[in-house]
Amino acid sequence: MAKRYLILEDGSAYAGEGFGAGATTSGEVITNLNLLGYQETITDQIYHNQIIIFAQPAIGNVGINHDSYESILPTAKGMVVRDVTNISTNRLSRLSLDEFLQQHNIPGISGIDTRHLIRKLRQGAGPMKGSIVDVADAHAFDQLNATVLTNRQVDQVATPKPYPNPDTGKNVVVIDFGLKHGILRQLSERRCNVTVLPWTASAQDVLNLDPDGVLLSTGPGSPLDLGTGVLDMIREVQAEIPLFAIGLGHELFALANGAELKALPVEYHGSSHPIRRIITNDIIYATQGQGYAVIAKSIDRDRLITTYVDLIDGTVQGLRHRDFPAFSVQFFADGAPGPHESRDLFDEFMEAMTAREG
Repeated sequence: MAKRYLILEDGSAYAGEGFGAGATTSGEVITNLNLLGYQETITDQIYHNQIIIFAQPAIGNVGINHDSYESILPTAKGMVVRDVTNISTNRLSRLSLDEFLQQHNIPGISGIDTRHLIRKLRQGAGPMKGSIVDVADAHAFDQLNATVLTNRQVDQVATPKPYPNPDTGKNVVVIDFGLKHGILRQLSERRCNVTVLPWTASAQDVLNLDPDGVLLSTGPGSPLDLGTGVLDMIREVQAEIPLFAIGLGHELFALANGAELKALPVEYHGSSHPIRRIITNDIIYATQGQGYAVIAKSIDRDRLITTYVDLIDGTVQGLRHRDFPAFSVQFFADGAPGPHESRDLFDEFMEAMTAREG
């Protein structure tokens, strides 16, 4: 493996060994604390244009399999790991991680002190731009500093046209902001007849399909960059049809109902995160990929009820509308990767659609 470098916009450089594609790449450097599911992570569109530092020290030991894709064409910019292995005894493995990254032109770098990097980013430095390069010279830093990261992530990863995922049950419209396949898998397990629409769809586009329910998907980037059209759509649709929102969809649901958001000083990406379900006071563990949070004091209590709260930082993790069968969660209810304790939220969505039928 050739020597390569991870360089950061603060001027620091970390030497390691390259694997995967030999491309030079730049993106926002973030940390992921999952101890499993590197394939689901690298193929999740919420990591669009990001270089992912993995806390799990050994990556690649289960290969790549057909069942763990969260998107067909991953758009992450790179992987940073402590150790990488291309030896797998997993019977489901079809490719090594190295082969997979080469196919999708995604570079990786190993031999990095990921503990130091994660501590640095989580204790004040926060997300910053970085590059994986062959030479950590002045030119490489100049190129990195001149790089402007896009704020049009959803445009770049969401479907531009509608498409079906057919079955014989409830008719569900999914609004794609950077859709995880785990969401489609959960709907398929419940025999839902799904139509996926682009995030630019109007309320009338949704209603014309006569859905039993609408799901707002996860996605990358800031919800504040998507404009008011999508908020208008949410306000119209929630008054007519049961609505379930996840991740970025949750943040947009909050904005559409008068709440405000704040950017977190450090993005949280990890699993087995403790979250309190307020109505029962029990604790569930869930997977998060969160850069923004609803400001609790901004919630209009005449419209929204807080349903879930993060037990580590106290952030709002779930909301429910008082007047309509509409609810949302910040965490990944599909549990891919991670705990499956929140998958019953899809059953709750099914019950809301059944109740609407009267």
